[in-house]
Amino acid sequence: MADKRRFDLFADLLVARFPDAKRVFDVAGGMGKLNEALVARGRECVTFDRRHKHLPVAYAEREFTLDEPCAADLVVGMHADGATRVIIEYAARHGLPFAVVPCCSDNSMPYKPWMRHLAALGTSLGLTVEELELPMEGRARVLLGHRVL
Repeated sequence: MADKRRFDLFADLLVARFPDAKRVFDVAGGMGKLNEALVARGRECVTFDRRHKHLPVAYAEREFTLDEPCAADLVVGMHADGATRVIIEYAARHGLPFAVVPCCSDNSMPYKPWMRHLAALGTSLGLTVEELELPMEGRARVLLGHRVL
């Protein structure tokens, strides 16, 4: 069972760690609950997902790709499944910070090797990557990345 606090906990972390990021892309964001939590904290957010039913938030009902025009200060994903790698690649391409809470890999890799793989991907793309953990049940490890200064 997923921790119902996960969106608020992640939003709090994002606001604390990236205080200057006012415009956020929420990738594979499902119904838009992270979007809702970020807007409540004074951020602009667009959720990208292919869901037809979602909350009344700024929503792009499509798959997020590396070709998406960059109109964000931060790109994030909470249990974004197959889009997690794209978030990191997009952040590197556009010089944005990223934050992801990985869940399932997109290549059947077990969780711990998947986390190492994602961190190595970010590093190989010129980003500094760190890992934190949210105080919640379930998949709670967070990878944060930003450009090396």
